[in-house]
Amino acid sequence: MEFDHVAVPGGQLRIARFGEGSRLVIAAHGITASLMAWRAVGDALPPGWSLVAADLRGRGHSAGLPGPYGLARHAEDLELVARHVGADETSVLTGHSMGAYVAALHGADRRYARVVLVDGGLPLPLPPDADPDEVLELTLGPAIARLSQTYPSVDAYLDFFRAHPAFAGHWSPAVEEYVRYDAAGTGEGAAIRSRAREDAVRQDGRWLLTEDEAIGTALKAIESPLILLRAPRGLLNQDTGMLPEQLAAAWAGRLLGLRDELVEDCNHYTILFDPRCVETVAARLTGGAA
Repeated sequence: MEFDHVAVPGGQLRIARFGEGSRLVIAAHGITASLMAWRAVGDALPPGWSLVAADLRGRGHSAGLPGPYGLARHAEDLELVARHVGADETSVLTGHSMGAYVAALHGADRRYARVVLVDGGLPLPLPPDADPDEVLELTLGPAIARLSQTYPSVDAYLDFFRAHPAFAGHWSPAVEEYVRYDAAGTGEGAAIRSRAREDAVRQDGRWLLTEDEAIGTALKAIESPLILLRAPRGLLNQDTGMLPEQLAAAWAGRLLGLRDELVEDCNHYTILFDPRCVETVAARLTGGAA
């Protein structure tokens, strides 16, 4: 793994490259995550490939970059990442969760060998009378609450995630590395908190809930082969996934080139960490058949 930085409006965006191959995968992470969410997938790529993941604005070691945020802003940053690493039409674009929506917006403007959306990327329209901020609290409330909490040590932060419903029974060195990377202190003996900025998460979450038409327009504009990988279980390991079958089927009908695949026996997070699920994601990124 090698770190680098990309000049973007307001400062430097941190990126990491996993692997040494010339074939590139450009990857975007979820709404409270970091580039380390892609470590296991990057390590699972075959020889000849490498994966470049970015700490999106307001997260990880790019947390100091200023707003405004919003998924369109992240897509603009991702274009600068793609230029920096020399991505071309042989490269692959992917994103997980919120990152899948960022990938959809970015992929509408640049040709890739394929675009792979991992448990995200399909519009989630609000009911006409719904308040976006209330829906945000219902869907991401626990994750947002974590961002304002402090922990006495990195070990305490790890313990919080060990007990998380999505990771209970699925703990691994890759998950631990991901959590440690997110843990930030302000000095010796200082309390630990997530690197992700609450204001960035709230602004991006609201954009995601209110700009479903922009997302749908972007999906229809993507000319690259489009693959959707879905987890059958949700953010808290509940039985209903983030992208239910009915929603996926509706968009498969609208996007005739969309290949929809359910990755069995994983949840919204373990699709990027469980070795069997990671193997499937890596295979689809590099052109392996279903």
